[in-house]
This record gives sequence, structure tokens and C-alpha cells, in this order.
Amino acid sequence: MGARMTESEAKYDRVMLKISGEALMGDQGFGLHPPTVERIAQEVKSVHDLGVEICMVIGGGNVFRGLQGSAQGMERTTADYMGMLATVMNALAMQSALEGLGVFTRVISAITMNEVAEPYIRRRAVRHLEKKRVCIFAAGTGNPYFTTDTAATLRANEMSCQAIFMGKNGVDGVYDKDPAKHDDAKRYDTVTYDDVLAKRLAVMDASAIALARDNNLPIIVFSLDEPGGFRGILAGEGTYTKVHG
Repeated sequence: MGARMTESEAKYDRVMLKISGEALMGDQGFGLHPPTVERIAQEVKSVHDLGVEICMVIGGGNVFRGLQGSAQGMERTTADYMGMLATVMNALAMQSALEGLGVFTRVISAITMNEVAEPYIRRRAVRHLEKKRVCIFAAGTGNPYFTTDTAATLRANEMSCQAIFMGKNGVDGVYDKDPAKHDDAKRYDTVTYDDVLAKRLAVMDASAIALARDNNLPIIVFSLDEPGGFRGILAGEGTYTKVHG
């Protein structure tokens, strides 16, 4: 699978990879696990080596989750901004890992912090992609009350990505119920945006799904745990669920 795949065989030219902050924790309960960050960076490099242009959005839940802070009495806007800053830390960690593998990478932040990241300027970001640099979009949309799922969908549309790849931990697609709790859970090969919303399937939050639907942007849900999975799906192989119109 994929060992002899060439650039011409990749199904997409430009994609968005969305992963959760928790994906970077490894077996730890908090923070960053450098070997796990390195493993995910290797997966990204294997796809980048095909000539695919890659955007990334990484959540911040391994460091701070705005909704949890708000639920514990913190003012929601402040909690959300703290969550955005957590995503910048994760983006810098991923940038370090990718550049250690020889992949040129730019961290582009929706909150201005010129010492560590570029500000978001759409045309500049597009140019980075054209030069085959991985663009990691950090700090969400720059606005409270919006999740990194929404940020990933927004940036994917702005960058003219052909699909969003949702890398999940422990599941290889979208199920009708939680497969960790139900042995009879059924995985969908394909599912529509409207079904995801109507059945409250755990893919993305509702605003992100609606934004993808309105712009006919497919979402590929797959497992980050399977080595070579990201690359394999670009060749049309592997196990995943496609969310589309």
C-alpha cells in the first residue's frame, strides 16, 4: 500500500488535516508526548512527499479546553482565548517535528504574535502552499465561541482545499453510536451532512458541518492510530467514512 504510489496517483492536490490536541498526548493524560508528535509528523511527511499541499489545524484540548474552563466558572471569552493560545503551542511543536524531518512549515496565527508565528494573510498562505510548505493554522478563527473544527472548515474553504481529513483517535470513521460502549455500533462508509446534523453524529460541531455542507467540502474521517493511514486514503485505500452532500 502506497510504497510505489506516485504524485499522479494521489486523489487530492490540496487537503486540510484536522487533529485534536489530545492526539498529541500519546498515553499521557495531559500535554505533549514528543514521540507521538514525531509519529504524526512522519504521517504528514509521507503525504507531503507525494506532492500534496497540506494545511493543518490542531486543537488545544491537551493543554486547555475553553468549554471546560467556562463550565468551571471562568468567563467564556477568556477561556476560549486561552484555548486558542494552547493551539499555538501545539502548532509550534508540530512545526518543530516537521522541520526536523526536512519539511518546510509555517505557523500562521489568527491572533497576532509576530515573534513566533505569521499573521493570517490569505494570499500569503496560498503562496506558501504553492511553494509546498505545510501551513499550520493556529489560534482557531481568532474569535471566541468558535471551535477549531470551525476554524479548520473555514481555512479549508479559504485555501480551496479539496477535502478535510479528520484524524481521530481510537475510531476509524463515523459510527451510529459510540463503538467503545456498544459492540453493535455500525460504521458508515458514507454519510450526508444532513444526517450528521440530524442524528448528532460525533464528527464536528454543527456550525462546522453546516459550513462544509454549504460549500460542498467533503470530510474524510479516519484513524490516526493506523500507520500509513493518511497516505493510504489519498490512494483510495484504507478504512474511513466520507461525509458529503
